This record gives sequence, C-alpha cells and structure tokens, in this order.
Amino acid sequence: MTLSSILIQLLNGLASASSLFLVSAGLSLIFGVTRIVNFAHGSLYMLGLYGAYTLIEVLGRTPLGFWSAVVLAALAVGIAGVLIEVLVLRRVYRAPELFQLLATFAVVLVIKDIALFAWGPEDLVGPRAPGFDTAVEILGKRIPSYDLLLIAIGPVVLAVLWLLLTRTRWGALVRAATQDREMVGALGVDQAKLFTSVFFAGAVLAGLGGALQIPREPANLDLDLAIIADAFVITVVGGLGSIGGAFLAAILIGVAKAFCIGIGTVDWFGLEISFSKLTLVVEFLIMALVLVVRPYGLLGKPQAVQRIAAEPSPPLTAPTWKMALVWMAVLVAVPLVADRYVTILLTDIVCFALFAVSLHFIMGPAGMVSFGHAAYFGLGAYAAGLLFKQAGLPMEAALLLAPLCAGAFAIVYGWFCVRLSGVYLAMLTLAFAQISWSIVFQWDSFTGGSNGVLGIWPSAWLADKTTYYYLALACCGLGIAFLWRVLFSPFGFTLRAGRDSPLRAEAIGIDLRGVQWAAFVLVGALAGLAGAVYAFSKGSISPSAISIAQSTDGLIMVLLGGVETLTGPIVGAAIFTWLRDEVARRTEFWRAVMGGVILVIVLLFPQGLVGGLKALALRWQEQRA
Repeated sequence: MTLSSILIQLLNGLASASSLFLVSAGLSLIFGVTRIVNFAHGSLYMLGLYGAYTLIEVLGRTPLGFWSAVVLAALAVGIAGVLIEVLVLRRVYRAPELFQLLATFAVVLVIKDIALFAWGPEDLVGPRAPGFDTAVEILGKRIPSYDLLLIAIGPVVLAVLWLLLTRTRWGALVRAATQDREMVGALGVDQAKLFTSVFFAGAVLAGLGGALQIPREPANLDLDLAIIADAFVITVVGGLGSIGGAFLAAILIGVAKAFCIGIGTVDWFGLEISFSKLTLVVEFLIMALVLVVRPYGLLGKPQAVQRIAAEPSPPLTAPTWKMALVWMAVLVAVPLVADRYVTILLTDIVCFALFAVSLHFIMGPAGMVSFGHAAYFGLGAYAAGLLFKQAGLPMEAALLLAPLCAGAFAIVYGWFCVRLSGVYLAMLTLAFAQISWSIVFQWDSFTGGSNGVLGIWPSAWLADKTTYYYLALACCGLGIAFLWRVLFSPFGFTLRAGRDSPLRAEAIGIDLRGVQWAAFVLVGALAGLAGAVYAFSKGSISPSAISIAQSTDGLIMVLLGGVETLTGPIVGAAIFTWLRDEVARRTEFWRAVMGGVILVIVLLFPQGLVGGLKALALRWQEQRA
C-alpha cells in the first residue's frame, strides 16, 4: 500500500470509530453505574437513525434542518431511554443480573416491531449533510468531507464527557457509583434519579451516534443487533466503565477494520489471503486477544467487591423418576394422536431443550455465563452435515461423531474462557462464537458459505417424521438425564462449591479451573449433539445456527424457565419455541408480542416461570399451615 492509501484507510477507520465511540461510551456509562448489560442500546442507535431521517424530511434538507434533526433525534432517543429505565428496568434492579439482561432483550424485540410499524421493512436512505456533501483531496486521494467532520466530533464528545465527569457534581456521583454503588446509596444519594440521568445521557449518546450516520448508511431493522455486538466488543476491550478505554478501543477496532478492507487480498508465498473477509470477525479477534492478555480490558479495573452479600442459591432438587416417566410417556404418546405439524414442533422442542439444559449446566451450577453457547450447537450441526455430505459417512455415524467435534472446539475455547469471570467471560464466549460463525459463513468451498449445507437427510428407516421424533427424544432425553446425573455426582457438587465459594474451594485443593474446563467441554459436546439432531430433522443447516440470535434464544429459554431450577430450561425451551412459532404464523409483529410476554414474565416472576410458580406454591403451603 502507498502512503496515500494508508492515510485514506486510517481516516476511514477514524470516521467509523467516531460513531462506534459514541454508542460504546453510552453503553459503558450505563454499565458503570447500573451494572446492567443493556441489550437495548443498539435499538436506541437504530431509533437515532430512523428519527433523524424522519425529522430531516419534516424540517427540510437545509443546514439548519439537518443539524436540528440530528440534535432533536438524539434528545428524543434520550427520552425513550428514560421511559425504558423508568417503566422496565427500575422494576428489575433487585432481580438477578441475568434477568435484567433478559428484560433489555425483550425491549429490543418490542422496539424492532415499533420501528417496523412506523417506518416499514424497507431501507431508508438519508440525504447528505448540507455543506459536507463534497470530497476533500488528500495526497491525490479523495475522502468525503463529512468523514473528516466525524473524526473531529469523536474527540469533542470525549472532552465534553471528561468535563462532565470530572468538573461537575453529577460527574462526581457517577464516578463514585461506578466505584461503589452501595456506598453512594448509603450516603443518601437518590439512586433512582441518578440511574435515570445516566440512562438519559447514555441513550442520547447512542441516538447521536445513530443520527450522525444517516448520510453514511441507510436506516434498517437489522442495525440493532449489528451495532450492539460492536458496542459490546469496544466496551469490553476498553474496559467496562472506562470512557477513555472505549475511545481507545473504538479507534483500534475502527482502524483495523478499515485496513482489512483496504488491504484486500494478498498473495503470500503462493497462498491468497483475503483480509477483506476479516472485517466480519476482526473486532472479535482483537477482543479475544485483549481479554486473554489483559482480562479487564485496556484501561479497565477489577470490579469493586460489593458489600452486600449475594443470597445463596437454593439447592437443586432432582426430579423423581415417577414424574420423569410420566412426562416421557406423555411425549411418546403425543405423536400417536397429533398431526405432522405437532410432531415436527415437538422435535424442535426436544432439540432446544437439550441445548437449553446444557447452557443451564454452566450458567447455574457452574456459575459461568455464556453469550456464545450457539457455537457448539452450530458446530455440532455443521459437523454432522459435513461428515454426512463431504465424508460420505452414514447418518448414524455422523450423529455419533458430531458431539465429539463440538467438544473438540469446546476444549480449545474453554481453556481460554475459564480464566475469566462475569461479563468478561460472557464476552469472550461471544467472541469465539462469532469467530466460528465467520469461518462457516465465509468458507464457501467447504461449508457452503451463506447457503449452508443442504441435503442432510436421515436414513431411510428414519424418513418418517414420527420415527425421527422418537430418535430425537431418545438422544436428547438421554443427554438431559446424563447432565442431571452429573449434577448430583461428586463432580457436580464440586462445581457448585466453586461457584458459591471459589476461594474456599481452591484452599481445600480443588482445581477449580480444571473442573470448570471439564464442565465446559461436557456441555459443548452435548450442545453439539442437540445441533446434530436438529440438522438431520431439518435436512439442512445454515450459519444462523451459530449466530448471536441463536445464543440469545438459548439465554431466553434458560431465564424464562428459571436458572435456579432443573426443569426450568426445559419449560423455557418448550414455551419459547411454541410461542415463537405460533405467534409468527399469526402476525408480522410477532417480536413485539414475544417481547411483551417476556417482560410480563420477568416482572411477575423474576426467578423465572418455574422458579416463580414454585415460590408461589411454597407461600401458599405456608399460609395454609
């Protein structure tokens, strides 16, 4: 690359970094004070784009109209953020952190369908910024003048945030709450008002980041999850709660992606290397590397130890064999009296039940939160499909070997993941999942790329949907039973000891990382089994099986049922799969309905559906006594 090309790619990267910084700074600000991983932050960015487009059409495409629209859109998004905080999040601040995450994801679903209703499904292309619609020539290369403006906006916003946080009383309270939220409350500060103000500021930053992008990209309904992934990465790489870290990480990732595009394809000793394909995964590679070397991010610090002790988790109760046999009898009998549709839906449910139970195994008893569990579900599905199509193995052999392939990936990924904890662990699992997704999405010659693997059909004796359902029930049922058996073995009790008191567990000689690593590999293999069974039931597999959306679905299934119960993930998987299928067939606004149902469950049953019903039953028994 010439000097001029390097400079142009650097400027392109800095322009992209500016908007990424605005979104990530808002996310980091909110997390630093409220400790909420706000999935809805990407939706606020999306609303900023849509709001700016609409306001520009109303106010006119003049300089005054354009910039007034950008500012008003950001403020409107700030108000929307306040409504989310007051109406939803304020009611779940005392709920477990994972349920707060579930509540924000429900908000994502609702906002997406509100945008669909208000603006329709088509992309909306905004106008160029008046006065910045020309290009500037630099070293013989032309770069849009608007990009140069964006490069200047980033440091200006950083300086304003620095002044607010270091020179105002509000900033002092924010910094104090970031360090020790409980102490701030003990000193008499109204935490509710502080949280609302922080949420407003973070939402304004997200809305501003979106509104400023209207001349560069169209407003569309896929922006929410796309931008939240980037924002999460930047926030974690920079260090949770660090605004300066978010700025540094945004520059690092924005410039890295720009150079990957600029370099293109390179011939290295006869081997063609396509750097442009790395744009889909380069930020996750950077995040994985940073977290392995510096677990708290570039400028992050270890989170302060909270003075309020967490409530001990209730003991898990093993289901009785009689109850298990009754449910198995019901599941065996249903296809005999139901139609083909119900049988296919039940096949999906049993596959997702094993997927959810395997995720619950490491989230609940092991205490390790994963945002990327779909990696093993998808890798197991792809392994089964490729062994069947590429290697020519029979379906039965592919079904047996697929969990081993998923487990092999879990061995590698788990070795790095168990060295972290909390949100950093969750984000590293997301990084590995996205790396896996990028590989299967772009390796056209082997995985089929975006088309996936087609023609993955079961053997002739399993061609009937009912017969295959019984095979799926047997495989997934045995997988669930095995995980439950492990939970009540010495290994399972060791896992729970490490979750409840890691220091004491290590003091008595338990190799905590080794035990967690073994658990990671076990659930990875069984999630791979669920994916393999699912692939043969559908006859094909696509990259969506490894996507962020699939991992999020798994989290919803576990949290809907309840993390503190054994049967909760199964109930959650059944309700979520059935409800999504039923509602999606009846209305195009099914996401809003799903989000509303999830919000109702979160608000009424903060321990999950099964956990909440058990608590109600216990309270009723106490009242009768």
